[in-house]
Amino acid sequence: MSHSTRYVSILYCALCDHVVKRIQTEPLPPFQNNCMYEHKKQKLAPMSVFYQRVLKNILFAFLILGICLVIGIAGYHYTAGVNWIDSLHNASMILSGMGPVVEITNVQGKIFSSFYALFSGVVFITNIGIILAPAIHRMYHRLHLEDEGS
Repeated sequence: MSHSTRYVSILYCALCDHVVKRIQTEPLPPFQNNCMYEHKKQKLAPMSVFYQRVLKNILFAFLILGICLVIGIAGYHYTAGVNWIDSLHNASMILSGMGPVVEITNVQGKIFSSFYALFSGVVFITNIGIILAPAIHRMYHRLHLEDEGS
């Protein structure tokens, strides 16, 4: 594991622990304490842990979307000279995959808009992966446990 991947993992775990501690009403099982999913040799996590993971990943995805939205708003405002509300509208539409609303006339704004559109596509796909990760992990874990039992 590279250093940058390790740092991102540590940051993600710190954020996860903070969110889980705020909403947590019961202690987590031992396999959940390291902020990773259970190992294939461990039993399937209870539904309460699964729901916490889903909520944690949705909150993390919304955090990413919020940061990307702020980048888009500032970029459209400062590079294309679009007012704040139109910058919000345009950045939201691009980030959700709907397409631009405001016509960009200057070169700086067009360059920013091009890169922001590509960036938004990657963010959209990444967020889908983050949101679906707990469900996919649970499905694969259940299939592995069924294969091991037969």
